[in-house]
Amino acid sequence: MRRFVLGVFAGLTLIACDSDSPTTPVVQATYWAPLRSSNEVPPNNSEALGQAVFRLNAAGTELTYDLVSQKISNIVQAHIHIGPQGANGPIVQFLYGVVPSGGGPQADDVVAKGTIDGSGFINTLAGRPFSDLIAAIEAGNAYVNVHTNDGVAPVTNQPGDIPGGEIRGQLERLD
Repeated sequence: MRRFVLGVFAGLTLIACDSDSPTTPVVQATYWAPLRSSNEVPPNNSEALGQAVFRLNAAGTELTYDLVSQKISNIVQAHIHIGPQGANGPIVQFLYGVVPSGGGPQADDVVAKGTIDGSGFINTLAGRPFSDLIAAIEAGNAYVNVHTNDGVAPVTNQPGDIPGGEIRGQLERLD
């Protein structure tokens, strides 16, 4: 298997893999969401960063994903939301969690890896075809959001305790 760098974002290296092996799935498209606190609505003062990479299989029926973060603590959830840049929208797919407050991955960590096939869709995508998510991503109407909570009342909306979302990034096609 060959590994190659697609890019570097704030110290996180985006790596893709390919192979001439017939057992390696063929990727139809790759999507990326660079995650920053300045993308949140409203923005916050967190220094956290991250990236989510999604690979659409050749059949167009599954997305595999990797979600990594840096300089963040108390991650309790991560999702795909439907909504344009600058606006909040409903959660449509869980990527990570829900875990107890204060108990999630800490800084510089792989938050989640998995596969999306439409069976976990909720809210506006519940019962809808998988292709509806791909259409939203292609139209620029989907984003990834990572939520934090330290479990100590009251909520401070400071890094590590931003339940509404600490870092966010709009999904965009890389290829």
